[in-house]
Amino acid sequence: MDDFSSDDESINNNSSKVQGQLDVELNETGRQQAAEVGDRLSREPKPSVIYTSDLQRASETAQIIASKCGRVEVVKDADLRERHLGDLQGLVYHEMAKANPKAYKAFMSKNEEMEIPGGGESIVQLFVRSTSALDRIAMKHIGERVIIVTHGGFIRQLYNRACPNGGPCGKVLNTSVSVFHLDADDKWIIKMWGDVSHLSQSGFLQSGFGGDKNSG
Repeated sequence: MDDFSSDDESINNNSSKVQGQLDVELNETGRQQAAEVGDRLSREPKPSVIYTSDLQRASETAQIIASKCGRVEVVKDADLRERHLGDLQGLVYHEMAKANPKAYKAFMSKNEEMEIPGGGESIVQLFVRSTSALDRIAMKHIGERVIIVTHGGFIRQLYNRACPNGGPCGKVLNTSVSVFHLDADDKWIIKMWGDVSHLSQSGFLQSGFGGDKNSG
């Protein structure tokens, strides 16, 4: 079983900039969100290990969670990174179309094999990377509970794998918790999706940034 937590509010997503794989740190709100989800996870069965994207906003979140859960080992994994958004990274969302029309057109394309100029991934490439990473981790930890700290676009592809005929999954809010169960027959089951009950009383829920259907 794998618990997924989306990364927290960072300096860039608070200013509505496209992050992708840019390596930016958490802001103070993000650190508080991490503490809130860490407290929540510490009251649940202790995980065997915590895997995290190696991007700062995720890895710092993972370290905060680990400190709350009894100093669990944290393993950084580059395959858990957010979708690479190519030449759009660092741009302000509402200025993307004007600043780089070619990259924006690729980003908005209904062709899921369309790559974004500047080294950006297609939706298909992200899907393969995301689902392969989860399969690899699950095979290494059969019968164990693992926490994975990653990003909205990445988690959205796991939803698409588990629910290929399901409706839109919506935004993936900061520090939302989703639980996936992978069985020996390669069946993926979502036990919980996008839970943010740990933030409902803290005043930090509304700052969650969930991206859109194309990214995190």
